[in-house]
Amino acid sequence: MRLLITLIINLFFIYSASAVEKEKAYFAGGCFWCVEESFEKLQGVEQVISGYSGGTTENPTYKEVTYGNTGHFEVVEITYNKEIISYEELLNNFWINIDPFDAYGQFCDKGYSYRSVAFYQNKNEKNLIEKNILKLEEKFNKRVVTYVRKFDKFYMAESRHQNYYKEYLLNYIAYKKACRREEILKKIWNK
Repeated sequence: MRLLITLIINLFFIYSASAVEKEKAYFAGGCFWCVEESFEKLQGVEQVISGYSGGTTENPTYKEVTYGNTGHFEVVEITYNKEIISYEELLNNFWINIDPFDAYGQFCDKGYSYRSVAFYQNKNEKNLIEKNILKLEEKFNKRVVTYVRKFDKFYMAESRHQNYYKEYLLNYIAYKKACRREEILKKIWNK
């Protein structure tokens, strides 16, 4: 009997742990490889997928997004445990990993698909984004040009773009250094 009770209690805890509702968030901050890296380091973030969102083309390719007229941005989909990390904490991480004042893209990547975007899925997320923007504009005395968009659909990028910063580490480091991403971020955020 004791064994049966222990088994039931263990099953309850396993079920409870797996029943934690996972949330998703969507951000565009230029090169999705760099944005993916910045979010994967956060405790409570369970998965980050590089992809495309914001446009009208169904199932776009990297080439179509960066060279075409799809309306999509390079975006990351973040799956997170809201009991460990909040949407607001994700949003704070987003800001310190982009240049919110660059209307032409991010760092060395220029063009519409490289613009920064904070996507919202509900009124609370939209309010948090808008409040953050007001604070940033007040603090820096500059206009934030990051788009605020309602999230619609996400399309996963090709497999070669997933975990790029891990799979192609040397290429990634060279790219990031050539773009001066960390150097510019330090100047903006005084890291």
